[in-house]
Amino acid sequence: MRLISFIAIALFICVAASAQEKTETPSAKAAAFVHPGLLHTRTDLDRMRQRAAAGDEPWKSGLEKLRNDPQSRSDWHLRGPFEVVTREPANSKGNAQMVVDGNAAYQNALMWRLTGDEAYARKAIEILNAWSGALQKMDGHDVQLSAGLNGFKFVNAAELMRHTYPAWQSADVARFERMLREVILPPIKDFATFANGNWDAACLVTMMSVGVFCDDHALFNRAVDYFKNGEGNGRLTHYVLDESGQCQESGRDQQHAQLGLGLLAEACEIAWHQGADLYAESDNRLLKGFEYTARYNLGLDVPFIPDTDTTGKYRHKKISSEGRGTLRPIYEMVWNHYEVLLGIPSPFTKQAADKIRPEGAAWTGDHPGFGTLLFTISQPAEAP
Repeated sequence: MRLISFIAIALFICVAASAQEKTETPSAKAAAFVHPGLLHTRTDLDRMRQRAAAGDEPWKSGLEKLRNDPQSRSDWHLRGPFEVVTREPANSKGNAQMVVDGNAAYQNALMWRLTGDEAYARKAIEILNAWSGALQKMDGHDVQLSAGLNGFKFVNAAELMRHTYPAWQSADVARFERMLREVILPPIKDFATFANGNWDAACLVTMMSVGVFCDDHALFNRAVDYFKNGEGNGRLTHYVLDESGQCQESGRDQQHAQLGLGLLAEACEIAWHQGADLYAESDNRLLKGFEYTARYNLGLDVPFIPDTDTTGKYRHKKISSEGRGTLRPIYEMVWNHYEVLLGIPSPFTKQAADKIRPEGAAWTGDHPGFGTLLFTISQPAEAP
């Protein structure tokens, strides 16, 4: 009887331990990523194409803005590739060429999907293959920005082509993925905790994008966690400092404040497509940053509290007027998400979007640009 009891107890412990392990261990197979699923899903692309083809505004004007940009041409002449790309304040080599080629790859990928003209598809693939066949290293003082900003354009182009153009050869796709993992990721893998928040934001949005493209959930989740809990200035609540919406770079200049906000918003859009709501994080803190920054750049007053960043290096006593009034093409996506989709009033973000509609190209390669075409969900109400 004692032996039987011992066996029964042992079996009970094993079963209980097994049950506990099943409860505590995450599912071995995470939910599959949506593809294409970075800045644009298949539904988004279909909406743009259909509304523009029907002559509906503002999609029609938005498409013309994209079509007429020199970097959208299917006869684009490559400026690269290079084996090494260096970005430094006084000694950059190959970076400017990578910027414009990345823009051309992304914009040609969009034009292919929106017009059906295969010449655009061939050009996008030509650019992606050329760079993935040559690029071996990225370096320089500003390498996190170079890898982050340039990598983002390239991976967005590649995501569109991989999932809408079957003629892109599997060997070329694999080579492009190797470029992402071996050249783009190393400079951004530890983010940029020593710098202003736009550096961190560039790292995390590109890491998130590479995670989706490579079906790497660990990489994607690491970027999401940094957005929420990171140590550096690019964490959402370290960048948008308080409920007023004041940003870590508001006291630096308005160009960089908008850069950081735009990059964080792009991360939110990608996460949204993959089922993670970063837009709502910390009671819609991102929107507060957009409203504050839009309001100031529309010429209105905003409060400002002197602040010191997470590194202790960047101290601002007052809001900066440098670049004030020069609106970047970052507002359409955010306004459409919060107000059009969710019904959350975003009056200053809307006014900023109205002022530059239809959005055109971004400064150099900082953002996707063309947000009126890319992110308008429904017909905007007429301005009063």
